[in-house]
Amino acid sequence: MGAQWKAKNREAAANAKGRIFTKLAREIMVAARAGADPDMNPRLRLAVEQAKKASMPRDTVERAIKKGAGLVDAGVSYEKLIYEGFAPHRVPVIVECLTDNVNRTVTNIRILFRKGQLGTSGSVSWDFDYLGMIEATPESANADAELAAIEAGARDLEPAENGATLFLTDPSDLDAVSRALPKYGFVAQSAQLGYRPKNPVALDDAARAEVEAFLEAVDADDDVQNIFAGLAG
Repeated sequence: MGAQWKAKNREAAANAKGRIFTKLAREIMVAARAGADPDMNPRLRLAVEQAKKASMPRDTVERAIKKGAGLVDAGVSYEKLIYEGFAPHRVPVIVECLTDNVNRTVTNIRILFRKGQLGTSGSVSWDFDYLGMIEATPESANADAELAAIEAGARDLEPAENGATLFLTDPSDLDAVSRALPKYGFVAQSAQLGYRPKNPVALDDAARAEVEAFLEAVDADDDVQNIFAGLAG
């Protein structure tokens, strides 16, 4: 499934772009708490780059930075929540939320997990590695992914979709590797910290469809920011 589960055709749906912009704006606001200058705030720089790649309007990005940094009205304060549990067929799942109403989020997640099993903190995270994950595309056919990984400081790499390469890093090295990759012929399309399954579960088509329907329902919740699922293939 790559680094992170993504709903099928999510970006193609008419209302999906609004949800993506909302998620990106929340990430920018939370990152901007540590400073409004992307050059001095690696997390904010990565969030802004993701927003640009998603074609978020510049004024929307700037407004989110100002709100998060407290440079305009108090706005909304978001809290990060992490839930662990199982999708149908015992597929381990980690769900990251950013919310301005913890009680609402808790209630919604409990309802969504009725078709799975909501666990406690640590119930499935032991079966994931917490890593930096950079999906990058080569600028030319001569770009050497293995050389780029070594020189940029990535700890591992693997093929991704559409000719891209997924570079894996230690969490503290995500920003440095992302900045270094262009020197070796690769352009980062996405860069984030996340959870990678150690033992992904393989399922038949019918069971997989059931799991993906569950994940799509979770992803549709407004407070859900990222979903990481231990689903193979």
